Amino acid sequence: MELSEDELVAAISRVLSGEQPGVVLGLGDDAAVLEPASGQQILTTDLLIEGVHFDPASISPHDLGAKAVTVNVSDVAAMGGSPRAAVASIVLRTDVEAAWVMELYAGMRDACTDYALSLVGGDTNRGPAVVVSVTVVGEVAPGRAVTRSGARPGDQIVVTGSLGAAAGGFAVSKASAARVGEALSAPWGRELVDAFERPVARVGEGQVLARRGATAMMDLSDGLAKDLHRLCAASGVGARLELEAIPVAPALRAATEWLEADPLELAVGFGEDYELLATFGEGDVDRAREGLDPFGVTLTAVGTIIEGSGIVAVDADGRDAPLEAKGWDHFS
Repeated sequence: MELSEDELVAAISRVLSGEQPGVVLGLGDDAAVLEPASGQQILTTDLLIEGVHFDPASISPHDLGAKAVTVNVSDVAAMGGSPRAAVASIVLRTDVEAAWVMELYAGMRDACTDYALSLVGGDTNRGPAVVVSVTVVGEVAPGRAVTRSGARPGDQIVVTGSLGAAAGGFAVSKASAARVGEALSAPWGRELVDAFERPVARVGEGQVLARRGATAMMDLSDGLAKDLHRLCAASGVGARLELEAIPVAPALRAATEWLEADPLELAVGFGEDYELLATFGEGDVDRAREGLDPFGVTLTAVGTIIEGSGIVAVDADGRDAPLEAKGWDHFS
């Protein structure tokens, strides 16, 4: 990259130029200045690290930038909030081209437009691997944030959308060139890759679930098994999970032969789906499901919160067994 840091920041600022509602002072100063929030603030941050979360050879910089924003917006959505502003810091290898960086920020810009938030600052630095760190500020009405700790025995466990497509997309991204070509020639191939590289944050859906009585909620970033264990631990309860009820992504089922893996196992134990996991009191699930109709998003009941601790998984024949907290773990 031939640009100096100041020249790079100036180029990034041009990519991100435009009106930003609620922003008094945006890019270009020591810090951004925002209008006061009307509710309580939500703050979240996430890292995408080369070699851990992504391979630059298998994801475009535009999709990487958009994903870096989206995974943070998903955390805000999981609390029933609205995203408001973001800052993005990047670490770049010396051989990264300026054009790659511009496209990365174009992806961030486009995701911010999709979710109605403003990218107002950040930092740039050098390092041995590319790192993209985004922090998002959101807001929620006072006392209305939905946490992981509200589930109670008798609550129904639900998930939005379908699960496992991102696992299939990850498998395609790691395959040999010949097998990637084979996957992308099938109708399910591009759908799986898009699910992994271009996740969707369920912002409106999260707000509907919050308004319609969700007692606990979180996004499925690390897999249903691991994240349900976390929700149960935070709430001091256990769970009974009906495996046959889990909505496995149709594209993942279609790829079973290519993957040589059990789609249900991937849907339960991989992650990166960014769907919402929530719990509702008895009788509230139908109201919540109706609220999602305008979004065209399904809401599936997959189990029940029980007293005690741990998760029992029940198969199609009614046999039950403890469910391990398998899923994405950055330290394993």
